[in-house]
Amino acid sequence: MSKGRILFVSQEIMPFSDESELSSMGRYLPAKIQEMGREIRVFMPKFCSVSERKHQLHEVIRLSGMNLIVNNCDHQLIIKVGSIPTARMQVYFIDNDEYFAGRKDARLADGTLSADSDEQLLFFGRGTLEAVRKLAWQPHLINFCGWFTSMIPFYLRRINKENAFFSGTKMVITLMDDGFKGHIGGDLERKMKTDGATAKDLRLYGDTTYLGLMKSAITYSQGIIIGSKNANPELVAFAKENKRNVLDYVEDRDEFYARINKFYDTIIGKIEN
Repeated sequence: MSKGRILFVSQEIMPFSDESELSSMGRYLPAKIQEMGREIRVFMPKFCSVSERKHQLHEVIRLSGMNLIVNNCDHQLIIKVGSIPTARMQVYFIDNDEYFAGRKDARLADGTLSADSDEQLLFFGRGTLEAVRKLAWQPHLINFCGWFTSMIPFYLRRINKENAFFSGTKMVITLMDDGFKGHIGGDLERKMKTDGATAKDLRLYGDTTYLGLMKSAITYSQGIIIGSKNANPELVAFAKENKRNVLDYVEDRDEFYARINKFYDTIIGKIEN
């Protein structure tokens, strides 16, 4: 039986991001899963805090160049790639001059979000899946981590309506200690509607606080990993009340990664060669 293909989408990844619990998970979990014999791809947003010179990033011309429509305007999708040699792991970056250039990360200095944070999330979610489709690499499972990845479930469903590329792909969300203050900016409901959102989508994404976005992502996911002992307790309770497939946090990293690997098998099921 095949080990399966896992797509990791993370808000932060060391060493491209500052060290944190979230960026450490983004760095070490994919590497460990790859060591366990699975095929992986890894994506994250390209904020300006990621040094292109230091990390020797370069644009992937064959993946870049398409325009994505967000809020009825065209925005160029730029894909860059860097590597972590010690892990033998490549990381793909979703970039755009308007949404990511000059912005250190997804939050402002006071912990709140920028006025166009809704469009950033939409662009990143759709851009990631479009790039994977252009790679012609079909994942059996997507493990997304961090609130900035929370639109992945919406776009996976939307893209599947137009193209069966992701047919059968399962989704797992990793819950971390990564909350933000207030609501995401803009008018998410209207912009989702112009991008093919159903009435159910709009109901789920009506609350644009951190808790609201993450509960929506949990609802659309087949599995939930509690990735931090400080994960929001309301989200942990919501996940356990609404899903059977929940993996609890384990302090020992090696044991935790091994359990996550087995958890993937539970979610994916049998894979035909």
